[in-house]
Amino acid sequence: MDFNVKKLASDAGVFFSRAMQFTEEKLGQAEKTELDAHFENLMARADCTKNWTEKILRQTEVLLQPNLSARVEEFLYEKLDRKVPSRVTNGELLAQYMTEAANDFGPGTPYGKTLIKVGETQRRLGAAERDFIQSASINFLTPLRNFLEGDWRTITKERRTLQNCRLDLDACKARLKKAKAAEAKAALWSDEVEKAEHELRLTQTEFDRQAEVTRLLLEGISSTHVNHLRCLHEFVESQTNYYAQCYQYMLDLQKQLGSSKGEIFSGTFVGNAESTSPPAAAASPPAAAAAAATLPAVPTIPVVPTIVGVPSAVAEGVLNPNEVKPPASGTRKARVLYDYEAADSTELALLADEMITVYSLPGMDPDWLIGERGNQKGKVPVTYLELLS
Repeated sequence: MDFNVKKLASDAGVFFSRAMQFTEEKLGQAEKTELDAHFENLMARADCTKNWTEKILRQTEVLLQPNLSARVEEFLYEKLDRKVPSRVTNGELLAQYMTEAANDFGPGTPYGKTLIKVGETQRRLGAAERDFIQSASINFLTPLRNFLEGDWRTITKERRTLQNCRLDLDACKARLKKAKAAEAKAALWSDEVEKAEHELRLTQTEFDRQAEVTRLLLEGISSTHVNHLRCLHEFVESQTNYYAQCYQYMLDLQKQLGSSKGEIFSGTFVGNAESTSPPAAAASPPAAAAAAATLPAVPTIPVVPTIVGVPSAVAEGVLNPNEVKPPASGTRKARVLYDYEAADSTELALLADEMITVYSLPGMDPDWLIGERGNQKGKVPVTYLELLS
């Protein structure tokens, strides 16, 4: 019991001494041992690393999971050391709704078929998002979190210990200074000077040892940067793969919808031709006509009328661009969405973002148009174009 009381009294005395020294330093009434410039730079660099790592970690968590309640739930599961339950992504949920809607509307209808195709793509996008989140969490978030909860806590603890050692050292210096001042007045204080010098040697040794420990930890921030750099490269690689997958999925979907759109709107592309024989799609049943009536308006592509003397090569599937005459008026402009390499001399090669003139011919495949760029002319795929009003 006596030992514990003495220990508490000793701890209280040390705490009071440090508090007094700290207060007098703030008031400018006591000297303070300054660390060298290199040490100060190491501490500033460490603080900067900690602050930016926290910001990057928090914002990456928001990027991967924008839902605040979901992030809080995941945080609680992590702190309880329990596995986070699997959560359906927004894309997968949208895919489920689209599939159920297609079954209600009729999977054989144009709208139902499109819902199924888009829903399947949304499912694949959701699965890709899930893989990306998992990869980013393991390869990027976890190392950042480990630094903040492991290395940084150790650095903070040792820096606090160094601060206490410095306060003890400066308090001993102050006591020695007072003892020497009193010794000059009376020889009776010689023992106090010797005691103060002994305490100063001990606190100086402890301070130097703690400064070296703290210095080594702060210099380790460089290796932390190297580790975070490697993790950042892995994060970028995961994100690149994710967006590449998404782009490919959407490109495939666009091609599928472009083909379906050509079938649905075949009457729009060729039905305006001045031909005596309407296309087979014109004799569609009432159900299809009702479905077409609900579709949004689609820009009409000017069509070259059937004229006596025009080569029949179009009907035979062979096009000679030099034999095709554009309509006198009403051609449309189109912006090219993607690069396209012509398969033969009847097709026109395209470059993304360029502008071309387009129109259709009677009997052409609805997935294709005639495109003109200066003196060049040839067939172009509809799915590679954005028709302008």
